[in-house]
Amino acid sequence: MANSAQARKRARQAEVRRQHNASRRSMFRTYVKKVLKMIAAGDKEAASAAYKEAVPIIDDAAQSGLIHKNKAARHKSRLNAHIKAMA
Repeated sequence: MANSAQARKRARQAEVRRQHNASRRSMFRTYVKKVLKMIAAGDKEAASAAYKEAVPIIDDAAQSGLIHKNKAARHKSRLNAHIKAMA
């Protein structure tokens, strides 16, 4: 347990950041799942629209350090490949 004032403050800050990151990580996963759901349904137009909504969220997660930039690129690449393969 934190004994110094500095350690107590760091513990408080870490908890706030953990909750904020959990919320953003959940949003990231939700947007990716929306694209996957549209791909599974076979609706190319809706999948493309969902992909366009998801890309800024994915990029934002990478920019803020929530996920690695290569993971963001991998997600975008695979989702786009699935959409293109639907034609």
